[in-house]
Amino acid sequence: MTVARQQVTQARRIVVKVGSSSLTTASGGLDADRVDALVDVLATVRGAGEKEIVLVSSGAIAAGLAPLGLARRPKDLARQQAAASVGQGLLVARYTASFARYGVRVGQVLLTSDDTSRRAHYRNAYRTLDQLLAMGAVPVVNENDTVATDEIRFGDNDRLAALVAHLVRADLLVLLSDVDGLYDGDPSRPGTARIDEVHGPADIEHVQIGSAGKAGVGTGGMVTKVEAARIAAAAGVPVVLTSAVRAADALAGRGTGTYFHSTGRRSADRLLWLAHASTPQGALILDDGAVTAVVHGRKSLLPAGIAAVEGEFSAGDPVELRDGGGRAVARGLVNFDAKEIPQLLGRSTRELAKELGPAYEREVVHRDDLVVLHP
Repeated sequence: MTVARQQVTQARRIVVKVGSSSLTTASGGLDADRVDALVDVLATVRGAGEKEIVLVSSGAIAAGLAPLGLARRPKDLARQQAAASVGQGLLVARYTASFARYGVRVGQVLLTSDDTSRRAHYRNAYRTLDQLLAMGAVPVVNENDTVATDEIRFGDNDRLAALVAHLVRADLLVLLSDVDGLYDGDPSRPGTARIDEVHGPADIEHVQIGSAGKAGVGTGGMVTKVEAARIAAAAGVPVVLTSAVRAADALAGRGTGTYFHSTGRRSADRLLWLAHASTPQGALILDDGAVTAVVHGRKSLLPAGIAAVEGEFSAGDPVELRDGGGRAVARGLVNFDAKEIPQLLGRSTRELAKELGPAYEREVVHRDDLVVLHP
């Protein structure tokens, strides 16, 4: 067993993500045998309580297809949301019954990226998940597909899993799908080989990564899995990418799948969510001085440094901070509505407080609510 794989066996808090194709049939509906097989592995890993498991599970939309008489995943958003509404209940009920065979309770946790970018909601999400684990339950996490339209459109519980691993301060992330690892080419073609370990982005720069899954019921692919592995690794969480049928081997530290070494330091900073999960509702165009202050000086954004405002947003929404050339250099949570900002442009906070009142003597985006995208 390699040193990297030994770290897998030493992990105490583990986030496991499973895709739709590993839980359902191509025609829709849950495959009870597949669910039970996964739960058998996870329950065994939990053992006598020495390890904690957080399960990020896709499959809500796919599970709702057959009950609603849908032959395939619909393309329109309304029917996708309807399928998610029906399927989420079926998915959690199936997990509840399956884990009950081992005397283990599950708790449903539905997250939206917008909520989890905000400071108070981020803390609440962490407390809920941490308490569920402390009480011996297995949190089953999914994006709230009935309202979180971006996830349905672009698909990506892999990224959600990486962010959850960061949120709960996991020791390991395991991404399970229908492919047993990352290959240096199309795995269906002769001569390609599985990549055993990835130490950093440079290791796979030459690899052409496919985007299509086999089963046709999910929306992710190898692209989203590698991106999720990159996000988690950069946040200090190592990753194993393999197939659901090899989950037991992966969690036992055997040489299956692809192991992504951590490349960054772990932290409790919610700004990872702001950078990778939020959807900007507008943009603030910064002058050169403000770009330097925000990007290199890690300062708050003040009204004096804003040259223009774009879009419609409310206080608390995520917005992009762009330089004069239109490049997004940072992202942050804005403290004013879009309609308020034009009167603030280029003016000092002292001047604004004198004219408009003390509520205007503050940052447009505070540095604690700001993440730099391009240093």
